[in-house]
Amino acid sequence: MPLPHLVLYGKPGCHLCAGLREKLAAIAPGRFTLEERDITTDPQWWQQYQYEIPVLTLVQGDREIPLPRLSPRLSVDQCRHYLTAWLQGY
Repeated sequence: MPLPHLVLYGKPGCHLCAGLREKLAAIAPGRFTLEERDITTDPQWWQQYQYEIPVLTLVQGDREIPLPRLSPRLSVDQCRHYLTAWLQGY
């Protein structure tokens, strides 16, 4: 069974994006695959996410399901627990 595929929308210089990226990279192996998308490279992404980043979505087929926003104050372990619980619902 393939691993869930998550997409992280962000932009260069965003400290919240960098913090979430680091946490996700630490917990991704064996749990999910992670793709990063820079919203400054696509006008549609920019329009949709410019005031919301970082945004994390779950890819299912040809649709993306936004995950509830993760607090930047969560530890790596708290992120792991939250994502494990959330992904079990899908």
